[in-house]
This record gives sequence, structure tokens and C-alpha cells, in this order.
Amino acid sequence: MSLHVQVPMLDLKREYLYMKNEIDAAIGTCLDHQHWILGPEVNLFEKAMMHYLSVNHCIGVSSGTEALVLSLRALAIKRTGKEYFEKNHQIITTPFTFTATGDSILRSGATPVFVDIDPKTFNIDPNQVRAYLDSPGGRNVVGLLPVHLYGRACAMDDLSSLAHERGLFLVEDVAQAFGASWKGKKVGGLGESGTFSFFPSKNLGGFGDGGLVATNDGELAALIRILLKHGGRDKYNVEHIGYNARLDTLQAAILLAKLKFIDEFNEKRRAIAETYTQGFKNYSLVITPVDVDGHVFHQYTIRTPDGRRDEIQKVLLQEGVQCMVYYPFPLNEMKVFVGRSHVWGDLKNSVNASRCVLSLPIEPLQDLSITQLVIAAVKKVIEKVTAK
Repeated sequence: MSLHVQVPMLDLKREYLYMKNEIDAAIGTCLDHQHWILGPEVNLFEKAMMHYLSVNHCIGVSSGTEALVLSLRALAIKRTGKEYFEKNHQIITTPFTFTATGDSILRSGATPVFVDIDPKTFNIDPNQVRAYLDSPGGRNVVGLLPVHLYGRACAMDDLSSLAHERGLFLVEDVAQAFGASWKGKKVGGLGESGTFSFFPSKNLGGFGDGGLVATNDGELAALIRILLKHGGRDKYNVEHIGYNARLDTLQAAILLAKLKFIDEFNEKRRAIAETYTQGFKNYSLVITPVDVDGHVFHQYTIRTPDGRRDEIQKVLLQEGVQCMVYYPFPLNEMKVFVGRSHVWGDLKNSVNASRCVLSLPIEPLQDLSITQLVIAAVKKVIEKVTAK
């Protein structure tokens, strides 16, 4: 079998050409004014995001990772009066995510507690969260850090209720879910803070690293603004241990131009996802993601036959279909978290997911014929591999 075509996971050049006039004009404005650090576009972008997310405060930062760290550091200062959490302070999160989620907890001084996911959604399971909170170890938990994985919102009603009942903070990791919603409300504005990444491959991506924190808490927003500029209102007389974590003016300008296209592109992602789902309908060797209102499909992630994922991926790559594994190892299995985290239960759903998930191309400008080609290729490769 040979497809005679290369199918990329993402075609950033094609996206740029689609919105070239807007992006070039934005960059040209920056070249004219030369205000590269906290230039006017940063403020304009923050205001546009406040409107889009329906929140009171948005703070542009240098990356999604720093958005997480800044949020947790600010919460530590606000809640404890100290620069960092203590090790006995625990923050519950999912093990089925990118390392930055767990790493940010460590960098805030706290200890991550990994609880299992719901196998249907790939998101943290509120029932497992409650079970840990009801256990003896639950008394040390100070906050929840759910991840809206692959573009699908977590079960925010349950998680918000748990946080409210127990007096916990709730920080949303929205790195993969820009524009997603939960019951009509944009994710990122449903907890104490929402953290966003604008890495180039995200639904809203820049031309480099970038991130944002959204919050309705004015005190938290003020602390984050202090921390991202070296930790002080006066950079020559700082009061906290801070960072150089500002959002670049140029990235803000590009993101502001691309923001105009985000809803259109998310709808295109949903249409591609629906084509995939219909194409695999009644095909028992592939388990497709469950679609819900507000899902923006940062990734279209299928489950492959047990034990055959790596071989299936290898053959697809050889045939020209780009595909990725997000994520091959749960965080608790990574060396950095061994001895620095707690695990609740056997995490069997996270372990199983890490061994069978495979994300297919879902480039927003992907032609229908290419999507259909990928469906046919996946079926042929799976049947070839499983027949051995």
C-alpha cells in the first residue's frame, strides 16, 4: 500500500497563507512602533481575551508552562503568605497529560497527587478525586488541577462542587482546549484561574512560545503581574521571587490577528472529527472519541487494538500518514515524579490509554478527500497488523 501523499498532523504554512494579510499587517505595525516589550498589542490582546472568555482579568505570559507556575505561585502567596507551598500541600491532577502539568506543581513547592481518568473522556475522573479526598491523605489537598485534554472540557460541575465543598482552589489547564466550553461557558474561566498555551501547534497558536492566565480574582491577577516581571512592582526593589515571563509584543500581535479565525477553525476541526467518526462507525477495531457540545478537537484520538498501537503507528508513518502518541507514559512513571508524588489507586485507565491511544491528523484546512484517505489507510493498516 502506498498513499503517494504525505498527510501532516498540522500544516502551519497553509494556515499562515490563509490569514496572511491579517498577520502581515499585525507584524508590520510592530515593526513601525518598535515597542517589543509589553507593547500596545499585549494590552489589546489581553482585553480581547477577557471579552472572548468572559472573565475580568487576562494576563499574557511567556508560555503555557509559566502560566501554570505563575498561577500556583500566586495562589501559594495568597493562601499561605509564603513564596511557595510546602511539600505536605497536595494538588490533585491527572497522570495522563504533558509533563508541564505535574512539573508546575513541583515548581510551586507542592506535591502532585495523581488520580485516574475516565476512559471515555481521557479527562480526570471526579469520582476518583472524591475518593482520594475522602481518604486519610485527602486532608492535605489544597487544590485541583484538571486538564481539558485533547480539546474536551472536564466534568466541571463535579470538580467545581468538590472544590467548593472542601475549600480547595481549582486551576484549569486549558493548553489543549482554547475555545472549548462546558455547558455554554468557555473553559478557563470556571476556576480560580485558567492557564493557556499558545505553542504553535495549539488551536490558537503563535509563532513561538506564549501563554495566558485568565481569572476573575483581582488579587490573584495582581500577584501574577508582579511575579511575571521579576517579582516586584518596582523592578529595582522586588518583593517576591519572580520570573521573566512576559508575553512578547510580537506574539501578542500575531495571536490577536489569529483570534479572529479561532471559532471558524474550531468548527472546521469539529467537521473533520465528525467525518472520522462516521468513517469508523461500526468498525470495531477502532474506538473513536465521544463528541460532546463544546469539544474543539485539539487532537482526534482513537484507541487502537491492545498491544498493537506502536506497530500500527510505525506502518502509518511509513505510508505517509503522520500520527502521534499523546502520551506514551503516565506522569507517575516518569523519573522526575518518582519519590516526589503520590498515586491514588492503580491508575489502570491512564496506563491503558497510554498504551493504545493514537492521534490522527486534524489540520483545520485538511481537505475532505485527505480525511477519507486517512480513514481508509488506518483501516487497512490495522487489518494488516492484527492479521499477523
